[in-house]
Amino acid sequence: MRHAHSVQAVRAAESELMARLPEGALMQRAAAGLAAACAALLAGRGPVPAVRPGRGPGVYGARVVLLVGAGGNGGDALYAGARLARRGAGVAALLLAPGKAHRGGLTALAAAGGEIIETAEETATDPAYAAHWHHVERMLTRADLVVDGITGLGGRGGLRTGAARLAHAAEADKVPVVAVDLPSGIDADTGEVHGPAVTADLTVTFGTHKPGLLVDPAREHAGTVRLIDIGLDLPGPAAAEALQHADVAALLPRPAPESDKYRRGVVGICAGSARYPGAAVLCVHGALRTGAGAVRYAGPGDQAVVARFPETLVSSGLPSEAGRVQAWVVGPGLGEDEEAGRRVADVLAQDVPVLVDADGLRFLDRDRLRARTAPTLLTPHAGEAARLLGVEREHVEAARLLGVEREHVEAARLTSVRRLASEYGATVLLKGSTTLVAAPDESMPVRVNATGTPWLATAGSGDVLSGVAGSLLAAGLSARDAASAGAYLHGLAARHAADGAPVDAQDVAGALPAAWRDVKRG
Repeated sequence: MRHAHSVQAVRAAESELMARLPEGALMQRAAAGLAAACAALLAGRGPVPAVRPGRGPGVYGARVVLLVGAGGNGGDALYAGARLARRGAGVAALLLAPGKAHRGGLTALAAAGGEIIETAEETATDPAYAAHWHHVERMLTRADLVVDGITGLGGRGGLRTGAARLAHAAEADKVPVVAVDLPSGIDADTGEVHGPAVTADLTVTFGTHKPGLLVDPAREHAGTVRLIDIGLDLPGPAAAEALQHADVAALLPRPAPESDKYRRGVVGICAGSARYPGAAVLCVHGALRTGAGAVRYAGPGDQAVVARFPETLVSSGLPSEAGRVQAWVVGPGLGEDEEAGRRVADVLAQDVPVLVDADGLRFLDRDRLRARTAPTLLTPHAGEAARLLGVEREHVEAARLLGVEREHVEAARLTSVRRLASEYGATVLLKGSTTLVAAPDESMPVRVNATGTPWLATAGSGDVLSGVAGSLLAAGLSARDAASAGAYLHGLAARHAADGAPVDAQDVAGALPAAWRDVKRG
């Protein structure tokens, strides 16, 4: 399990540890880990090559530029730069806040032979300093490595003009960038990006992950993330967490010798319509491939379902008339008419766990949902989440009037999924480049899943996911665990199916057994 803690928790742990260590020892631990990561990248052992033509791999002779702000991350960068300079690198530090740069770090870098250049932020737009800024930008484009120590954990909002210019110069010439703790310009707690931000190839973070390193859009700026243990004690729940193979393997159901189809879990699926029969087929496919003991299908797509999967128990009546199930999935391809609403209400009236997806989300009544005693799992994408957060109406324009649009959800994914879970009293799986799962209990960490691939952005893949998570609900997993393990398997199956090439939803469903075996092998 990868855990991510809030800025407040990290600062409290750092303060407690610093009180027990000699002055400056904690920063030296961080700088040592940072310098080692930079050296490995310069030696060719990193996510991107940092070796220019004509220069052999290694630290000696490398040109390293440090972007240094006023905080502790700037101090980490300076001390790491001093270590690299002592190993023969040519290190230059560009000080964006000369009067506030870490004094001990500056002394260490100067003693190691590093160059210190005052590049004050306030001069970035002053014509008198145009030549100076042109010079430092050229330094960046000729560097072998740039270290981002501009802002720290407390950074809010985008980069200021001068810092943004330097970050852009490095990015434009594809110079490898290592971020100290987190890329400058992102919000550590929320993963939001409000303005220009550094895009790193490698982020070296200390003590624990930060939520912003796991959640888009900030995650896209972090590149590969390497965690350095500096001895922090972080008790209590994390703000976010990401499951790994072993965590998912421990959640997946395993049939016992005495198991029958009912003990393994019967999942009911109310999906599809005359217009979208494929949604029913794909949802059933996902459920069958995730170990459901049996699938009961209730809806107008019964003929399409039984033709593709004859083992399915089908009926065309109301879900409550279909027979006993341990969980229901309702919504994919159901349509928007009165009959669809009647089917959603019928499912939600049953005292079993229910997953609501796609068209089913249009018919939710917030108060009735909160009054349910059995667990509910909602699986919206950003547009559906925006509507749910705006008002309890079908028309998206109403959500816009209240200032909630798809773009707002995508820009503030962590905040949005937490708010949805709290307001609807349900577990929420927010689909996207990083899938987020939030429980209605706000003390529980939000789970982040990044096993997917961009090839998953294809019609019907969400229908498969609904079947996968619904099957796990029927097997007895909690809504939070079913959503988390389901998203993990679904994303992993897409990777297996794609292998660098386009896939369709049926390919993803077909690869679920391979993903299951992959997880079980560890």
